[in-house]
Amino acid sequence: MITAVALLLVGSGGGPTIKDLVVGKGPKAVDGDIVTVDYKGTLTNGKQFDSSFGKAPFVFTLGMGEVIKGWDMGVKGMRVGGKRRLVIPSALGYGSQGAPPDIPGGATLVFEVKLYRIEKSPGDKNISVKDTKVGKGRAVKKGDNVQVHYRGKFVNGFSFDNSYDRKSPLPVQVGAGRVIKGFDDGLLGMKVGGKRIVTIPFMLGYGPQGRPPTIPAKSTLVFELELMKIN
Repeated sequence: MITAVALLLVGSGGGPTIKDLVVGKGPKAVDGDIVTVDYKGTLTNGKQFDSSFGKAPFVFTLGMGEVIKGWDMGVKGMRVGGKRRLVIPSALGYGSQGAPPDIPGGATLVFEVKLYRIEKSPGDKNISVKDTKVGKGRAVKKGDNVQVHYRGKFVNGFSFDNSYDRKSPLPVQVGAGRVIKGFDDGLLGMKVGGKRIVTIPFMLGYGPQGRPPTIPAKSTLVFELELMKIN
């Protein structure tokens, strides 16, 4: 719903009205950054026309015209964890034509945006690992055949896969390239009974293209892993 319409960006005038509801932490988002957000979009009468909450978050490259101009201007300067309200005049949104049937021509748009993640283009190439329980025995190394339970989520907590529901751990030959690289790398060093949270940038996941319809483009993935067995 918030995809840019190039013809509507000419002569846009002033910027959107911005109100920070929560100020985040860390560096500010700048043009060229790959940002992951959740959002809710409403008209000025309160009617909701779009929302990413309760599903996969939205990812775009800031300042590159991938979204409406009011978004490129309004998300700039946010910090991770921040929440912001944007009031976007029609000239910075969908103009006099609107985006039927949900957005009428000349509509002012109101967005609430939550920023989860900032990556520098072309994308991070390192996973983040947090052990929540250290197992026992020897550590997993490349070439091992293991069985692992997992929960796969996006950075907003929305789940896309879960081996526990199938009541069957996933067999993996570590380093053989049969799972995404970030998953392979995240298993290294684990011990049986251990649990960890692995955050995988899209460059080590499903890449810029994602894996539609389940995994959108440029999605950061979060896996909760539990090592059940080393064969």
